[in-house]
Amino acid sequence: MLGVIQFISLSFGIALSFFPDEYDRAASAWKHDSADPIDNNASHWPAASRDIIAVNCHSHNDYWRKIPLFSALQAGCVSVEADVWLFDEELYVGHTTSSLSSRRTLRSLYIDPPSRDPQPAESESESDHDPAASRPSARHGATTWPAVAEELAPLRDRGYLTYFNGDSIVPGPVTVVGTGNAPFNLVTANSTYRDIFFDAPLEKLLDEDEDEDGNDTRPSETGSGQGHTGMPDTLRANTFNVTNSYYASVSFKKAVGFPWPFHFTQRQVRVIREQVRVAHRLGLKVRYWSIPGWPVSLRNHVWRILVQEGVDMLNVDDLVTATKGDWKIPVFDWWV
Repeated sequence: MLGVIQFISLSFGIALSFFPDEYDRAASAWKHDSADPIDNNASHWPAASRDIIAVNCHSHNDYWRKIPLFSALQAGCVSVEADVWLFDEELYVGHTTSSLSSRRTLRSLYIDPPSRDPQPAESESESDHDPAASRPSARHGATTWPAVAEELAPLRDRGYLTYFNGDSIVPGPVTVVGTGNAPFNLVTANSTYRDIFFDAPLEKLLDEDEDEDGNDTRPSETGSGQGHTGMPDTLRANTFNVTNSYYASVSFKKAVGFPWPFHFTQRQVRVIREQVRVAHRLGLKVRYWSIPGWPVSLRNHVWRILVQEGVDMLNVDDLVTATKGDWKIPVFDWWV
């Protein structure tokens, strides 16, 4: 019976996703309501965003939204996610290769809008191009990395990017964080300048108190996936810091586990508190992904506990509920 109820709930959620919410509608007007029909991207952001209140939320799979980037900004989200794939020297954005389209590139969705540098309109033949049918020039972080760094040039040239100058962090309006298969060794290769930061493995952070000299080490996990690519042979208490990393994240299900029956155990709360404490000591912002999204009452409960325990960024799909902060527990939440 529970499975049937969950199926109905998911079906309603999928159906509702085809209709724009209030942020999508506002973002649409924001994006297209410009005096100059050619410059319909970012030229009027300051006026349009004047009354928006920033909320520490991360727009999960942002490229799936009706209006990528703009909907999240309209909602007040300060972080967006773009999964990047390199094919034929072009960076496409999507969850899987089968979902890629020439209309959805890193430049068109996330670089051009804030840099006010719109690309020419695509021809019909270009829009029909299927990148997934092309031979990939790269499918791993080490080869994709330089292409992403180069693509950021318009934002870099305008002084928009937060960067490390060899001594300190110089903040900018845009902070780029490499997660997934982003290679840590390439993030840290340049010791005098970097404007792409790492998403450190939250569960692998070491505390200085674990060793009198702050040199406690443990073998690192190498391979692919968030926080594993390009790792040194051993991790130290100072491996990850604000000069090379911005977030420290991990799968909620992996690190904390499912709150059953619909509440956190003392052990789970201790895990969160310890991970938050160590990350904050290093100056990193904590983010958990793979948070349960159903039932809604459980998701809202998880959000409340995470914020209460000092988690810096909520990984969210529901922008409206997350940014309004009205995380009530509905009686019949399986229908929501």
